Amino acid sequence: MGEGGEEKSFNFLQVLLEGSIAGGTAGVVVETALYPIDTIKTRLQAARGGSRIEWKGLYSGLAGNLAGVLPASAIFVGVYEPTKRKLLETLPENLSAVAHFTAGAIGGIAASLVRVPTEVVKQRMQTGQFKKAPDAVRLIVAKEGFKGLYAGYGSFLLRDLPFDAIQFCIYEQLRIGYKLVAKRELNDPENALIGAFAGAITGAITTPLDVMKTRLMVQGQGTQYSGIVNCAQTILREEGPRAFLKGIEPRVLWIGIGGSIFFGVLEKTKSMLAERRNRELRALKDE
Repeated sequence: MGEGGEEKSFNFLQVLLEGSIAGGTAGVVVETALYPIDTIKTRLQAARGGSRIEWKGLYSGLAGNLAGVLPASAIFVGVYEPTKRKLLETLPENLSAVAHFTAGAIGGIAASLVRVPTEVVKQRMQTGQFKKAPDAVRLIVAKEGFKGLYAGYGSFLLRDLPFDAIQFCIYEQLRIGYKLVAKRELNDPENALIGAFAGAITGAITTPLDVMKTRLMVQGQGTQYSGIVNCAQTILREEGPRAFLKGIEPRVLWIGIGGSIFFGVLEKTKSMLAERRNRELRALKDE
């Protein structure tokens, strides 16, 4: 399997369930801890010209966002883990990176159905358009239709699919390499450090895509940007190439720290669930 001797056979539903629990837990912990940094990043990216950044209400929209982050993270990891296992079983060992990259992209597509409406509501609240998540959902649907909740969906996929695929691929490949060198399983701090590294690199690479995604999502019924290409052309023409790196510092900080927390919590939760499962199996054998 190429991952340090893990069993080749696996129970698909069990892996899906445990992945969902671990993913949901990790997602909620990260979002709660780092939400203010994400808010600052969103406001920096949404600002045009000499607009001043509002520093109040850095937790605006957190409760509503958690309601979306929990199922989205659960869906992502719940799909990623069994897909990864199946691909690792099918592909040659030297193509493990392809398995990780592909599983990350597939997990991202599945999670996007929940992630995008959550992101739209969150960013509208972060930029002061709405005060409460239920009001945001109701008014967005009333004014823009159901499709308003999927504003910027194309740019979201353009950013998040490569992001998910690259981040998980880097993380998994670094873990494989580290295990081979250390000749042992990794401990919690090591998983967290590798997660931070993978997150920071991926966050920096995908910042231009994130800027376009933010602009498209927060414009609402506005017609400043008619799509991804037009958005890129308009930003370049009106603000110059540096505008594509707006918010890169808080983004790299947020995703780097977030990667550390997410992967640390993810691996810890997965190991706890595996230990519980093993105890239950031993108990059944002893009966």
